[in-house]
Amino acid sequence: MEHVKVWDEGPVRIVALNRPDKGNAISRLMAEEVQAAMQDFAASDQRVAVLTAMGSKAFSFGADVSEPPELWRAVPNVGWQTDKPLIAAVEGWCIGGALVLAMMADLAVCGARARFYYPEAKLGLTGGMIAALPSRIPHKIAMELMLLCRTFEAERAAQVGLVNEVVPEGQALAKAIEWGREMAGFAPMVLGGIKRMVLDDILPRGPSEQWALQGQRLNAIRDSEDFREGVAAFRDKRPPAFQGR
Repeated sequence: MEHVKVWDEGPVRIVALNRPDKGNAISRLMAEEVQAAMQDFAASDQRVAVLTAMGSKAFSFGADVSEPPELWRAVPNVGWQTDKPLIAAVEGWCIGGALVLAMMADLAVCGARARFYYPEAKLGLTGGMIAALPSRIPHKIAMELMLLCRTFEAERAAQVGLVNEVVPEGQALAKAIEWGREMAGFAPMVLGGIKRMVLDDILPRGPSEQWALQGQRLNAIRDSEDFREGVAAFRDKRPPAFQGR
């Protein structure tokens, strides 16, 4: 992969944004590669995934405006699905769409110099998935971050529940791997069942999130063998032989 680095630490799969010279800005290719890497993780025997980034300057500056991505592809529980635990390990700046990636993880740890910032109200554009933030941290705090475009430093992020723990700078990934190894020894069906109940029955989905999920389902139908068979059968004036794929 060109913009994503993937490796394993025992039972833990690491997926790292890998454009440190660009502040790990999320390009179209990067979003597609994150989606592919996480889909591969979901189908693998690895027990836990960590989403992180190369370099210490930024987890990510957000969407690359020079190469706009379909950001939903990289978003946990939207562009890809897994019942396995996902941990975000954040160092440096976490801006815009990158904040959405981190907030959608099951757990998050950050370095002491991490900064969380959602400036879209100043820029005049938003993808809308940030609307799920008030279901993850207190409402007024979420609105402060979104409407006043405040920068939340690491300790404030921990105080309001945006991250679980703050560690010394440069140690976020090591802490995430430690947590991952711990959870890898737990019962996968219990972890997966709890996560699925929380996602499906407890946490609400924002409008943009629902739109992305429904769009994927419709795209899957349009790209299916059954659709091609239906068109061919109509053209040939014969009954279709659908296969459910």
